[in-house]
Parts: sequence; structure tokens; C-alpha cells
Amino acid sequence: MNTFYGILIPFLGTTLGAACVFFLKKTLSESLQRALTGFAAGVMVAASVWSLLIPAIEQSSSMGRLAFAPAVIGFWCGVLFLLLLDHIIPHLHRNCQQTEGPKAHLQRSTMLLLAVTLHNIPEGMAVGVMYAGYLSGSTQITAAGALALSLGIAIQNFPEGAIISMPLRAEGMNKPKAFLYGTLSGVVEPIGAVLTILAAQYIIVALPYLLSFAAGAMLYVVVEELIPEMSQGRHSNLGTLFFAVGFTMMMALDVGLG
Repeated sequence: MNTFYGILIPFLGTTLGAACVFFLKKTLSESLQRALTGFAAGVMVAASVWSLLIPAIEQSSSMGRLAFAPAVIGFWCGVLFLLLLDHIIPHLHRNCQQTEGPKAHLQRSTMLLLAVTLHNIPEGMAVGVMYAGYLSGSTQITAAGALALSLGIAIQNFPEGAIISMPLRAEGMNKPKAFLYGTLSGVVEPIGAVLTILAAQYIIVALPYLLSFAAGAMLYVVVEELIPEMSQGRHSNLGTLFFAVGFTMMMALDVGLG
């Protein structure tokens, strides 16, 4: 039951963020969006290192000097997996006019939703693989450590939910529909978490590869999407400062609880 609640926590963060559309009248300012994007990037980078890559290497310690190998292989598989999705799924990043992926006659709101959904896939996998490691009895992954990752991703999902729903409302979409789109962007996380848990139960030996796979996928999103967004326009140092805030918060959360 604790695992069930744990994998739902990030989705709750997205839902609460999307609900901001009912309480805020105007769209988020560019400066605030830049700060929130930097914060989310910092959380994801810290989670990739402390919650995923370091446990992956520790679990492979029996390989001696080659203990890094599963982490490297899984990391690159995660990067290439997101690169593949980037090319086969049509989507549109926020503040961009040029769509990515194959040509498709979809509404702008749908393309934005697909972009955030792509972003959330590795986060769901990360939570799932952490809980899979805990359920397998891994000494490197505790219930508190898995919970720390869930809480960290939920915190950075809150502004992401608002960043989706608020601009849709500003473009003329009604509040309930904008809230629904913001919420739907996070549905893939608990689904991805459950599928990863189910898969990992049958291939526990591959847990180091799955941990680093999620890390590679998350860092791909950070470098390909979040860092460019937080660095656009004037006062780009604001995004950098909040990146540091998110990074240190997730690091402290993971080390303190894990």
C-alpha cells in the first residue's frame, strides 16, 4: 500500500499545479516560468545522480573496477530511448513555434501536452524503478529513499502542472479543460511507474541498468528541453539560481531520507 501511495505522489503534484488555473487570473510571468523551469531541472539532475546513478553503481560493486559499466550502458540506453521518442512523437515545446517529430495535424494544445508527457515518462520510470528496488530487498534502496524521490519529483511537478494549464487558459481554453490537460500530462507517471515495477520484478538482475536508464532519460530531458527554456531571454541567471535551489533541495531530501 505504501508503494501504491508512493507512485501516486508525483501525479498529485502535477494535479495540484494544474489546479492553479482556478485560482490565478493571469498567466505566469516569463521570469517565474524561467525560475520554475530551472528549479525542475535542478531537482531532476540531483535525482538522477543521488537516487539513480549512485545506487546503480553501488549495486554493481561486485564487478570491481567495472562497477560503472551497467550504469554507463543503462544511461546511454535511456538517452537513446528519449531521442527515439523525440523523433517518432509529434510535439511542441513551450515558447516554440516549430514543432518537432513527424508532421501531424494536431492542435497546439495537444502538441504541448505531448511534449510534457514525453518529459514525464522518465520521471515515472524513475519512481517505479526505485520502488522496484525497494520491493526486491535491495540494501541500497530504502522505503525512505524511494519516498524522497517521489516527493522531490512531486515538488517539481507542481510548477510544471501550472506551466501547462495557465498558458492554455491564456490562449482561450476554459478553466476545466485547461486543468484537465494539465492533469493528463502527469498521468503517464504512475502508469510508467507501475509498468517498471512489474518489469523489474522479473529481471531484478537488471536493476542497475534500469536505474541508470531512468537517469539517462531524465538528463536527456533536462539538457534538451529544460536548460534551453530556462536560459532564454533576459535575466537567464534567474533560471540558473533556481536550478541550484532545486538541486540542493533534492540532494538534501535524498541524503536526509535515503
